[in-house]
Amino acid sequence: MQRLFKGNTVEPNQTLIALLRHGKTLWNEEGRIQGRQDSPLSSKGSKQVHDWGRFIGNYAIDHIVASDLGRVRETVAIIQQYCNSVPVEWKQSLREQAWGEWEGKSFRELKNQQPEELATQIRAGWDFRPPGGESRKEVLQRALPVIKDIPRKYPGKRILVISHEGIVKSIIYHLAGRAFLPEEEKLLQKRQLHLLLGGWDSLQLGPLNILPTPDKAENQ
Repeated sequence: MQRLFKGNTVEPNQTLIALLRHGKTLWNEEGRIQGRQDSPLSSKGSKQVHDWGRFIGNYAIDHIVASDLGRVRETVAIIQQYCNSVPVEWKQSLREQAWGEWEGKSFRELKNQQPEELATQIRAGWDFRPPGGESRKEVLQRALPVIKDIPRKYPGKRILVISHEGIVKSIIYHLAGRAFLPEEEKLLQKRQLHLLLGGWDSLQLGPLNILPTPDKAENQ
């Protein structure tokens, strides 16, 4: 992490994109699916974000690009306290995957009430689509252009993207060539930061699963 952020600027032809999920919410702690609905950050979630703010504040972030949902807005407001209130660009296209009829429910409820439908969707990979919601393919189709456009708008800059688990996974799984199937080896850890390196017509994975402590981040 420190190596990538070293100096006042990154390479002129390369943009550093850091992907971060919002802090833990009350519904996250209850195990409820949020999707397009919202719940506030929990006390634990707020602490997580302050930890990230202190870590990210050690580096010169130039801009934040973020989902416009409430839990992300809360997260951004905390992060900005440590980053000199850098400008924010709000993007509807970075909202969480719409989970339709399953929003507000827990996976335990779904396993009890709709076990066959849940099992079918889990096996669908990129075609996973909750009833009345959107597929992972559709999430990627709206989110990827936003990420690809960042190096063109902010060449040679460090951009922090704050969004949701569904967005982060879709972008990284796409770049990693993943099929989004349950038997695949786990790639991403929850509540950690992931880096992409972008050029005018290129986007590639950087270090993944960075923790908000400098000594651990250096070993990622």
